[in-house]
Amino acid sequence: MSEEPARWTQATVYPDMWTDPDDDPREGPVPEGELATLEDYLTSYRLTLRMKCEGLDAEQLARRSVPPSTMSLLGLVRHLAEVERDWRGWITDGDPQPKLYGVRDGDFDGAVAEQAVVDAAYADLEREQAATDAALAEHRDLGERLGKDAISVRELLVHRIEEYARHCGHADLLRECVDGRVGQ
Repeated sequence: MSEEPARWTQATVYPDMWTDPDDDPREGPVPEGELATLEDYLTSYRLTLRMKCEGLDAEQLARRSVPPSTMSLLGLVRHLAEVERDWRGWITDGDPQPKLYGVRDGDFDGAVAEQAVVDAAYADLEREQAATDAALAEHRDLGERLGKDAISVRELLVHRIEEYARHCGHADLLRECVDGRVGQ
């Protein structure tokens, strides 16, 4: 008997998708302009990560389901909260804020199967996303260069999209190994 979960999808219209188009919160009007397009992609990947975590309990979210990797879905949520905080440091001239989870890899290592840890991780992610969004909202010129390293707003937005997209790929594998659910 295999411990590997059976593959399944909730989608009925396109079986390779996570959900049906009518139920997909990422579907909406096509954005106009470069800034709106970048922000729309970021929002979509953020929603994708949350969708990949929906319906799981604390143990499932914290499970390192793709050995030997130490990644878990909960660890990804914590990691992205940590990098949102870090990105704000890129656009300021001041000292960076302390790490949310302490030492290197604390975001993944501290992702334990406790509901309080799950709740805190989602609160951290929402707070850090909102703070980074607010900091960037003050800089609408995509070519403007910010911080000690003079990173452009465009470069930072593209990097944020890339980071979320990469981790959504990880989330695909992690989720499939947790309960067998598949889809893009």
